[in-house]
Amino acid sequence: MQGKITSVRADEAVYVGIDVCKGWLDVYLHPTGQSFRVPNSKEGIRRLCKELAGFKVALAVMEATGKLHRLAHRMLSQAGYAVATVNPQRPREFAKSIGQLAKTDGIDARILALYGAATGPRTTPVPAKTAAELQELVLARQAVKADETALKNRYGTAESAVLKRVLKRQLVACERAAAGLDAAIAALIEGDSTLKKRYEILLSIKGIGPAVAATLVACLPELGLISAAKATVLVGVAPLNDDSADRQGLRRIQGGRAHVRTALYMAAVSAARCNPDLKAFYAGLRARGKQAKLALTAVMRKLVILASALIRENRTWTEKHA
Repeated sequence: MQGKITSVRADEAVYVGIDVCKGWLDVYLHPTGQSFRVPNSKEGIRRLCKELAGFKVALAVMEATGKLHRLAHRMLSQAGYAVATVNPQRPREFAKSIGQLAKTDGIDARILALYGAATGPRTTPVPAKTAAELQELVLARQAVKADETALKNRYGTAESAVLKRVLKRQLVACERAAAGLDAAIAALIEGDSTLKKRYEILLSIKGIGPAVAATLVACLPELGLISAAKATVLVGVAPLNDDSADRQGLRRIQGGRAHVRTALYMAAVSAARCNPDLKAFYAGLRARGKQAKLALTAVMRKLVILASALIRENRTWTEKHA
């Protein structure tokens, strides 16, 4: 144990900040001031649980770090501790707001503990193993498709015959990898009745294809469980106010899950062409002078609201006829 130690009552709530990296977990306990480091491994996290056993832990807070935080999240939750995984930007902004500009692993752990005590973020449930695997596959597919697009662009501008052959081989490898991931994603969804039902509901919406439906199932599991307004904020397609006194600023979107928003943009382009309701909605916005990108963002927002409603009501989309 390191740091300035402060005694706490047995019934006093303790907030745990955990800064995660590949090899280590830096831990800070608030308000005791105790800090220590354990390996980011099963053995290290068991040691962490033993250290926490003597405290009344209200919440453990860690940043969402791709895959690095998953083991600690799962083991701490299984041990009975409430764990919140938060967007890394939020505790960073919180640190600036209290004048903490320096940044180290130890400082970050302390900031996470203070952030948890000050804001009380919601406990994050541990994703089911199948859902976690599906998300990993979907994000890997997105990365492969991004690589494929970059390679196509380079191939289109390349003049060297040698370089063209190299790029062609890389393109073929990307296409094979994407096809393999598509098959794995389809098999995983087919084998889980809950995921399959959500996937089928999303796929029924004209404009949403298999890749977008799989992305929403894997990366936006909150659909149908939270309000439509909160869902649009999670994706980052909700226009946020920027007003002060008599000034009314432009509404802008910001934040949210970029990988979901990227997939949803392509669905919006398709829906604005082939979904009768959204096509009319898009055309109406354009007729009123809205820029194409703003109109497509509004279509994206409509898609999120529609998808959330359909999943909540457990029904598929049907086209309205006159």
